[in-house]
Amino acid sequence: MKKVLIITYYWPPSGGAGVQRWLKFVKYLRDFEWEPVIFTPENPEAPSTDESLLKDVPDGIEIIKNRIWEPYNFYKKFTGKKSSEKIQAGFIAEKENKFQLLEDVAVWLRGNLFIPDARKFWIKPSVKLLTKYLKNNPVDLIVSTGPPHSAHLIALKLKEKLGVSWLADFRDPWTNIDFYKDLKLSKRADRIHHKLEREVLKKADSITVISRGMEMDFQSKFRRQYHIIPNGFDDDDMVHGGISTEDHPQDKFVLAHVGSLNKDRNPLNLWRALKELVDEDSRFENVLEIRNVGKLDINALNTLKDYGLDKYLNKISYLSHQEVIAQQQRATMLLLLVNRTPNAKLIVTGKIFEYLISGRPVLCIAPVDGDAAFIINETKCGHVFDFDDVSELKSYLLEAFEQFKSGTLNPRCENVNQYNRKVLTKKMATLFTETSGK
Repeated sequence: MKKVLIITYYWPPSGGAGVQRWLKFVKYLRDFEWEPVIFTPENPEAPSTDESLLKDVPDGIEIIKNRIWEPYNFYKKFTGKKSSEKIQAGFIAEKENKFQLLEDVAVWLRGNLFIPDARKFWIKPSVKLLTKYLKNNPVDLIVSTGPPHSAHLIALKLKEKLGVSWLADFRDPWTNIDFYKDLKLSKRADRIHHKLEREVLKKADSITVISRGMEMDFQSKFRRQYHIIPNGFDDDDMVHGGISTEDHPQDKFVLAHVGSLNKDRNPLNLWRALKELVDEDSRFENVLEIRNVGKLDINALNTLKDYGLDKYLNKISYLSHQEVIAQQQRATMLLLLVNRTPNAKLIVTGKIFEYLISGRPVLCIAPVDGDAAFIINETKCGHVFDFDDVSELKSYLLEAFEQFKSGTLNPRCENVNQYNRKVLTKKMATLFTETSGK
């Protein structure tokens, strides 16, 4: 077995989207002759906790942890939050903020003083600990996965000190991430972010990204080879979900969205189309349910109220990953909502791949020439509508409703196995071997 050290901030029992990608790679790496060693914080500020994910951690795997200091306790006190409140990725507010000025100041401090991110204080002690570890326990390859991009800076320093082979994995962009514009960066801070980003892109032996759009984004910053290895689905999850693809409600037309619905993801055209349908068709009004599994931004909630749609809302704040899979399979249709931000074309949310094998049609609102649209169209698992399209979206919903009533609303997906986690792990393991020269 060749050995790979994986530096990841998110690891079970931390929940949320950030943990899934490398948890699943680690689950299957031994099948391809690679033994993973995990390095992760002992006390991370995780957005949620999901004990069910521990079942995917291989038996006997070595996990190295260190305690870290993060400024989140100060941030919570400063902005009037409870110490028990979880810090969410990106920017999402579930209630009106009485401390907006303080929040703005905190965002400025985070963007300009904590570069590349609030986990920057993890870098120095981790480099010290891992330098000692690697001298006594050599590995064939180091992997860093970000965000947080502080993980990449740990690997960069280990590369410079020890000359070890290094693969940098980007689950999201760096300076082109959707909320980068919200960080209130000074020109100096913006320059530092771009400098650090370019340094990682230049010095890593291999770089993986999750989409064509991310590859193009990074090519514009530093020209080199980038390897596209997307996120995917795990067959085991569908079994553990325990829900047959035919087991979805016949009495409710359930439009289900899984994940945080923030202000940039608020689909105004969908709400308008639904408002017109409930006003025009009592059959539709009587069975509509809008189900959101995850955080719901106050902006989106207020919009639903403005359209009179809040009475159809079923808000479920948090479920384990297994329960989320079950919710997907029970829905009538699944909503894939892409942020309406400058980088919208390259956004591919992790849940899209689980959507593909849910047995339910996907209604995607995104740029019709973007990466998410490409996957939906390639697999024929749903339909894509642009942000301002109301009339065609409304017609599609009405057609889907009639199919729902007749029991014929079933997608005929194609080419989805390319996104199987085992298939993707084989690709990653092959790249490991090429990068390490083993």
